[in-house]
Amino acid sequence: LDPAGVGARNLQECLSIQLHRKESNENVDLAQKIIDKAFEAFTKKHYKKLLQKFNISEEQLKGAIEEIEKLNPKPGGSYAGNNKIVEHIVPDFAIKIVDGELELTLNGRNAPELHVSREYNNMLKGYKESKEKSKSQKEAVMFIKQKLDAAKWFIEAVRQRQQTLFVTMSAIMNYQKDYFLSGDERKLRPMILKDIADEIDMDVSTVSRVANSKYVDTPYGTKLIKEFFSESMTNDQGEEVSTREIKKILETVIDEEDKKKPLTDQKLTGILKEKGYPIARRTVAKYREQLDIPVARLRKKI
Repeated sequence: LDPAGVGARNLQECLSIQLHRKESNENVDLAQKIIDKAFEAFTKKHYKKLLQKFNISEEQLKGAIEEIEKLNPKPGGSYAGNNKIVEHIVPDFAIKIVDGELELTLNGRNAPELHVSREYNNMLKGYKESKEKSKSQKEAVMFIKQKLDAAKWFIEAVRQRQQTLFVTMSAIMNYQKDYFLSGDERKLRPMILKDIADEIDMDVSTVSRVANSKYVDTPYGTKLIKEFFSESMTNDQGEEVSTREIKKILETVIDEEDKKKPLTDQKLTGILKEKGYPIARRTVAKYREQLDIPVARLRKKI
């Protein structure tokens, strides 16, 4: 079957089929042996076991791994075509920096110009001014009045919603002013829903609805408002810092580590402690998982 690997019973067989279709050379032959005879050790990156089992050098193993990395784990995906619908996010707010100050605007789609049709107002006025009113005219007046009142109520509700959205986002923007002016995630202050709810004197659920479903266009990209909220932790200076700040530092440390000897969670805990963030190893593990970063063993490269 084409492409190679389609119809395989599992990932190991899929990769094996693709390698057997390739033109034979030293790297391809070794890659075949690794996939066929030591797949589990390969997936767990037990490189020392592979070196011993096949009696090979690190350079030879590196060449075989490069061949394996060229393979397609989902060969049938090429037949999916380009039918996938791409959903573009339309931000609800926009924040710009104008002369060193932050400027917030509400997207036009959230602020439509609504008004009652003048035709209906004139119709109501005409019925009211007529000297002789039949029963049907009186009913028409009542009907139009009810609908006009409902329309006015709806317009007022939309206006209040716009006001709520703007006030909520404005409070978030001012609370995280240092971040919005610099784009440095380490400057995000600890902020929970209650902080903003207390600031604008509204219910926490109102702030939650805005945070979980609205996006804002910033000079640093379009962000889900929820991203600006985080719990706080106390550093060794006794200052409250955002967990986002700690995650950013953790991510930077892992990016800069020696991939031949990746840092364990215990070593990461020690580095963070040296930087002034005394947190437990299990907390480091939790933040690493939230960042979608694998354990040290799976980050290892030859």
